[in-house]
Amino acid sequence: MPSSIPRSAGRTVARSAAVSAVVAAALAAGLLAGSTNAAAEDAAGVRIHDIQGTTRVSPLVGQQVSGVTGIVTGVRTYGSRGFWIQDPEGDGNPATSEGLFVFTSSVPTVAVGDAVSVSGTVTEYVPGGLTSGNQSLTQLSKPVVTVVSQGNPVPAPVTISSWSVPDAYTPEGDPAAAGSINGLTLKPRTYALDYYESLEGTNVRIGSSRVVGATDPYSELWVTVKPWENRNRRGGTVYGSYESQNTGRLQIQSLTPIAQQPFPKANVGDRLTGTTEGPLDFNQFGGYTLTARTLGTVVDRGLERESTDKQQRNELAVATYNVENLDPTDPQEKFDALAKAVVENLASPDILALEEIQDNNGAKNDGTVAADQTVKKFTDAIAAAGGPAYEWRSVDPENNKDGGEPGGNIRQVFLFNPARVSFTDRAATDASSATGVTGRKGHAALTVSPGRIDPANTAWESSRKPLAGEFVFRGRTVFVIANHFGSKGGDESIVSHHQPPARSSEAKRLLQAQSVNGFVKQLLAVEKQADVLVVGDINDFEFSGTTKALTDGGALYPAVKSLPRSERYSYVYQGNSQVLDQILTSPGVRHFDYDSVHINAEFADQDSDHDPQVVRFRP
Repeated sequence: MPSSIPRSAGRTVARSAAVSAVVAAALAAGLLAGSTNAAAEDAAGVRIHDIQGTTRVSPLVGQQVSGVTGIVTGVRTYGSRGFWIQDPEGDGNPATSEGLFVFTSSVPTVAVGDAVSVSGTVTEYVPGGLTSGNQSLTQLSKPVVTVVSQGNPVPAPVTISSWSVPDAYTPEGDPAAAGSINGLTLKPRTYALDYYESLEGTNVRIGSSRVVGATDPYSELWVTVKPWENRNRRGGTVYGSYESQNTGRLQIQSLTPIAQQPFPKANVGDRLTGTTEGPLDFNQFGGYTLTARTLGTVVDRGLERESTDKQQRNELAVATYNVENLDPTDPQEKFDALAKAVVENLASPDILALEEIQDNNGAKNDGTVAADQTVKKFTDAIAAAGGPAYEWRSVDPENNKDGGEPGGNIRQVFLFNPARVSFTDRAATDASSATGVTGRKGHAALTVSPGRIDPANTAWESSRKPLAGEFVFRGRTVFVIANHFGSKGGDESIVSHHQPPARSSEAKRLLQAQSVNGFVKQLLAVEKQADVLVVGDINDFEFSGTTKALTDGGALYPAVKSLPRSERYSYVYQGNSQVLDQILTSPGVRHFDYDSVHINAEFADQDSDHDPQVVRFRP
């Protein structure tokens, strides 16, 4: 997750070389549990359940097999090309799947309903590579396929439903295997991940289900088969802790190429009605995925974008909004849509902290760092939409030193309405200079405003440095610190074979949170009741170690916790509604109204992938 992990539209195209490399490396290193070096052996007459076995890794991995029979249940002619076969009889063991993917690399020549006999090599393909932590997909590679007969009935689908998916998500990983669950015998009646793994490659179906992840640019959406699992009033399913993975979520893709049948557009809360049926796949971008041979119909449930309340005359409204790599090369329509949201949905806040403002030529990597053209184009659009004539403050970063898209030089920017609030400019600064805290007679002040906090700290290496600003509203000083913490890139997914999964990116955000917390404590040491707001894309949950570090010593309070648990989210990732964007308040901010304004994350049509956050209070 810069929130989410970038991916190309091609995704897993032409992976035969990767398959061979991954399997060879895994066999050599012994990283796949149950692996064998008997790659030259040939196993004749084995059945699909013999290949799948009772763990995540085939007991026959690396072996040549021949005469594997089954009925074709699905054919994929794009991306990772191949087809699925299923044994219509089976062995009666719920831990062994009767379905299997046959990777062809070229467009398959078989059809659904063909009875086939296949010879090939049993491989374990790890989407994303061994270092990703992802589970592997058992498959046959370099196949030789013989069609025995055609027009056979497809084996009856296994119905995935609220009663069939266990409530417990996964077993703990084996300490003797570095926390991996690969070697553990599947318990499909006990754990959701084991249940899905026991159906890998199997023809499955779901009935009418609620959409919990909107259609994305890669023609996929997420549903839940558990209607009441951590549900919120807008139709999503909330990720409220590391132990609340939401077992009913399932990714949906279509086996029909988009050119032949456009993928339906759905928002969170819509219904995928009727029957959706096809083989259960596993991929890098979501884990277990129903690849639909038959796709249900989306019924629009009329989800609407929210608008926050207008602040009263004596209330200060402060908002934060990640505008997703905004730069002047973006179409005017994006600027206009974002501007309209600021005016209509955010009610023209007095102070608006923006994240992901790019430099004046966007991702063109030519040394440009200034963003005045980007900001002017945005503020002009806001004024044209009927909003205030915002002024702005920021500090240009050093070229390619703050992470994000290479050449883009993203940074935080303060917009403020001069008719309502003033900005206190203190001293000139640059990207490498730090602001500090000073004070006189119990009143805190910044040494540099706007200024960057602790920019030389290694915690901010290749990451956005916090931007601090000093504002005055109705005679009262308010300190706002705009943040964009390090992304979740590199973290293992919740379907990792390591359980619990490794969240390596947390280490950096922890250090960043400690840096910001220390700065806030300096302000409060001078002025105990100072009004301090820490805002921005924190890239972490309200229950995370990052948030705990920000709030250490009672210096800050995560305002999102003032909302009911079901309303705490600003982002939707793989069907989980979750918190990434936050506003944290100092003890001096005693009474406030907080709003996570849902205008993007739940919708197929997005102006950004984040929902903005707003706090209103009386300084």
